[in-house]
Amino acid sequence: MISSSQKALTQNLRNATVTAASLFVATCFCAPSSAVASPPATSPTKAVAAPFPPPPPPTSASGPVDFPSIVERYGAAVVNISAASSSEPENATPLDAIDTEDPLAAFFKRGAPAQDGPTNPPRVVWGSGSGFIISPDGLVLTTAHIVNRAEEVTVRLSDRREFKAKVLATDPQTNVAVLQIEGGTKLPFVKLGDSSHVRVGEQLLSIGAPDGPANTVTAGLVSAQPRVLADGTAFSYFQTDIAVHPDNSGGPLFNRAGEVIGIDVQVYAETERFRVLTFAIPINTAIAFSRTQASNKSARGSFGIEVQDIDPGLAAAFGLARPSGALVTAVAPAVSSRSTANGLKAGDVITVVSGRIIERASDFIDYVGNLQPGAKATLRVIRNKRPMAMVLTVGGSDEAQAARPKASSGVVDRIGLSVRPLTESERRANGLSSGLLVDGAAGLAASAGIQAGDAVLSVNGTPIASRDDLNALLERSGKEIALLIQRDNTRSFVSLELK
Repeated sequence: MISSSQKALTQNLRNATVTAASLFVATCFCAPSSAVASPPATSPTKAVAAPFPPPPPPTSASGPVDFPSIVERYGAAVVNISAASSSEPENATPLDAIDTEDPLAAFFKRGAPAQDGPTNPPRVVWGSGSGFIISPDGLVLTTAHIVNRAEEVTVRLSDRREFKAKVLATDPQTNVAVLQIEGGTKLPFVKLGDSSHVRVGEQLLSIGAPDGPANTVTAGLVSAQPRVLADGTAFSYFQTDIAVHPDNSGGPLFNRAGEVIGIDVQVYAETERFRVLTFAIPINTAIAFSRTQASNKSARGSFGIEVQDIDPGLAAAFGLARPSGALVTAVAPAVSSRSTANGLKAGDVITVVSGRIIERASDFIDYVGNLQPGAKATLRVIRNKRPMAMVLTVGGSDEAQAARPKASSGVVDRIGLSVRPLTESERRANGLSSGLLVDGAAGLAASAGIQAGDAVLSVNGTPIASRDDLNALLERSGKEIALLIQRDNTRSFVSLELK
C-alpha cells in the first residue's frame, strides 16, 4: 500500500516537472511582447554613416527551430522593392541575363553542357524583388540585380507604408546593393549574423515581401559553401536548396537563431543540368561593402595575389600533411616589385591569417576581403616545404585585380570554348605535360564534337599551355583549324572552319 504522504510527494514531483517544462517552453519559444515591436528608436543619422556592430559570436541554438516566431518578429523588416526604368517597356520580361563579368557567370560557365545552336544564358530577377532594413533610419540591403538599372525605386513595407528610396551603391563584384529609404524613421530592422560560421546542412529560412501586405516564406538547407572554382575564379556565394520563389530574391536568409546570414539570389538557367538554383550572398560580404561606403572607401582588403585550392596531389608536392590552405598562383607585378625576402611568392601555401585557419582558398578570400586596407596581418606560410611567418600590410582590391590573369576573349569565345589549365593531378591522371581542360563547349566547338572533359593539346600541331596560347594560335591559323583533342586517353584531331 502507498501511504498518503507518498502519494502527496509523487504529486508534488509531477507538478514541479510540469512547471519546469512549461517555463522552458515559454523561455525558448515565446518572445516577449516587446520583441515583436520595432527596436527602440535612435536619433536619425546620415545613411552612409550608419554604425555596423561587429559580427556576433556563433550561436549554439538547440531544440526545435521556431521559424514562425522569426517571421513574426522580423517579417516587418523585409520590404518589397520596385525599380522603375524608362529604358525598359512595361511588359518586359522580369528576368535579366547575367553579365559575363558577374561572379555567378563563372559557376554556370564551368558546367555548361554542350548544346547545338543558341542557348539562353542564366538569368536573374530584375526590377522587382525583396530587401531588408538593417537600421532604424532605413538602410536597406538587396541584390544589385534588382536595382542596377533603376531610375526610381519604391520600397513598400508589410504594414502598407510606401517610401521612395535612393540607391547609395551597387557592387558588381559581390552583387550587393545598398539603398536608403527617404523620410523613414523608427523602422523595424533585422538582426545581422556571422556568415563565416555557416555550415553545410544548416537549416535556413527565407523571407520575402511580394507587392502586398503579407510575407512569403520558404525554408531549406545550406548545400555548399563558398569556394574557388576549377578555373581559379573565387565563387563567394554559398548554395542552398531553398524552394524557388521570385518574390524572395534579394530578401534575407535567417539561421535558426533568427540572424541574417545571407541575401537570397535565385538564378534561372533553364538547361538540362541546371534549371533553377538558389544562392546566398554571405552577409559578411554585404556588411563589408556597406562599411566601405560608410567610410567613403571603395576597396576591399587584398594582398594582391591569386590563390587556388589544394588537392591531394598538390598537398604531397608541397609537403603538406593534408590538402588544406590557399596556394598562391600569381602575385601582382606592383606587389612583386616591392616585395622583400619575406613577401608572398607563387607556390607559397597560406595556412593561417591573423589566427584564422585557412582550409580553402575561399576562406582566405573571404577573410582578407573583410580586412581594412592598411591593416597589418600575420600569416603562416609553407614555402619549399618549410613553415615560416610574415607580417604583411593589407592592400586594396585593385591589387587583386592586377594579379588576376587577363583572360583573352577573342577567338576562343567566338568558337564557344570554355577552357582552363589542367591541375597537376589531372595532368598525371591523363599522362599529359600540358594542355587545357574543356569546361564547356557551345556553338562551333560543340558542332565539331568537342565536349566538356576533353583536353585540348595543340592547334595545327603547335602545343598549347595556356588560354592565351590557344587564343593567339587560333588568331594566326586562318580559317581552317585542326585541334588535337584527348578524350578518355584517346587522341584525335577535330577540324573547325572559322567564318
